Amino acid sequence: MLLVIKMGGSILKEGASTDLIADLKEVAKQNKVVLVHGGGVEVTEIASKLGKEQKFIISPEGFRSRYTDKETIEIYTMVMAGKINKQIVLALQSQGIPAVGLSGLDAGILKAERKTKLIAVDERGRKKVMDGGYTGKITQVNTELLNLLLVNGYMPIVTPIALSQDFEPLNVDGDRTAAIIAGALKADKLILLTDVEGLILKGEKVPKIAATEVKEVLFKIGGGMSTKVHAGLEALNQGVKEVLVTSGTAKQPITSALNHQVGTVITSE
Repeated sequence: MLLVIKMGGSILKEGASTDLIADLKEVAKQNKVVLVHGGGVEVTEIASKLGKEQKFIISPEGFRSRYTDKETIEIYTMVMAGKINKQIVLALQSQGIPAVGLSGLDAGILKAERKTKLIAVDERGRKKVMDGGYTGKITQVNTELLNLLLVNGYMPIVTPIALSQDFEPLNVDGDRTAAIIAGALKADKLILLTDVEGLILKGEKVPKIAATEVKEVLFKIGGGMSTKVHAGLEALNQGVKEVLVTSGTAKQPITSALNHQVGTVITSE
């Protein structure tokens, strides 16, 4: 099977757990894996140390995102593609996993259209239009390079930074990046590792839900999980067979999710 796995920044903050890496190593023996990582919390911390306070905006749909001006995209690129990506590569290499660290800039793995404007909602619910900054929407994935690495036994570790039409780096959402890569590669499954057990509704974890049902309850889902669910629906629409949302700190998180023992399974039916 071909798996695309998104590792959330909150898991990284605790350090890539040895159990997660050991599980990833076992899973990679039988499957091809592309790993997409987050790390926004560390970007915020380092930006603050550099004297650049980060600004976050809320979209009318309830999505929270970083406002990315020129100085912020430079810091974001430095921390995500430099520090965090290489920390993951080193952790995986130390366990014998042949990891290759990449950003979306390399060989144009991720091409995106720069957003000219953003619509944000203030505390009173009023909408305001802002300059798009260095934020993008992915338009193309270079599957040729990713497939070349996968066929030769390497595990691509992708930072969600995309290349604009003017050859600038753009901040793109990590969950949606993973979904779009999964769709472009015709992956069998998309696994979104997070810091919660799965999709929670009415205080209880949902073990399995169809895409049609998800759409009906989207308004009840919190902002952080809503982004993941939207990403999951995007992957299913592109032909990915199954989306798994689960905790990255669970025991054997990937294997357990693949066996439907933990997390939430989102299916296209």
